[in-house]
Amino acid sequence: MTGTRFRTWPVAAWLPPVWTAYDRGAMAWREWIGTVEVEPSLYAADFARLGAQIDELLGAGCRVFHFDVGDGHFVEPITIGPVVLASIAPLVHQAGGVLDCHLMVDNPLRHFPQIARAGGDSATFHYEVVDDVAGTIAAAREHGLQVGVAFNPESEPVDVASAAADADLVLCMSIHPGYSGQKFMPDAVDRIRRLRAALPERVNVQVDGGIDHETIGAAHAAGANLLVAGSAIFEGEVLPDAYRSLVQAVT
Repeated sequence: MTGTRFRTWPVAAWLPPVWTAYDRGAMAWREWIGTVEVEPSLYAADFARLGAQIDELLGAGCRVFHFDVGDGHFVEPITIGPVVLASIAPLVHQAGGVLDCHLMVDNPLRHFPQIARAGGDSATFHYEVVDDVAGTIAAAREHGLQVGVAFNPESEPVDVASAAADADLVLCMSIHPGYSGQKFMPDAVDRIRRLRAALPERVNVQVDGGIDHETIGAAHAAGANLLVAGSAIFEGEVLPDAYRSLVQAVT
């Protein structure tokens, strides 16, 4: 196979057509979670075994997977994108799971249709890259997506909460986005707490970065009910056990 196919084919040509008609309207975050959800971050997975690892976690009871998209601009690394998303969406959806896509990108409007066609269920964009947060939320919803707004450690939680009140979730980064395996920033606990206090109760609070057995309790106690964990799960010897142990720490 040569690179010609990817230079010349339109997006819709290489995404499975079944996901173009995928009905997201039947479900939303309120149906996906109870009081708290631990989300495995697929960025930390072993990509030689990605499908098998997802299957193991589905068998352990996981239903929400975090899917990081990095564009090489907003964050340094180019990570994974719609081609990979389309390949795993059938496996996740057939088991009743969902894909929560974190867009670490400069231009989220460009990516919403691709994420939707590939089978993403929710798309989170960064507060720092848009001038019109409410308009960007509305644009994502036009593609049938649930919507989140993420913010970096330097952004003020109260300002983000004011702009993102119509979102389904707000993601407080507890690291600088881009690379998996970073340590949890201790000041994130206060930022999570201030964010939770400033948001309507119906808006979920998510935290991403350095979540493990030492930090998950504090993040949850501060108000986060969506807890993204990468290395703490995928570096475990037995994935189901690593996942379940984090769930047990907050339930």
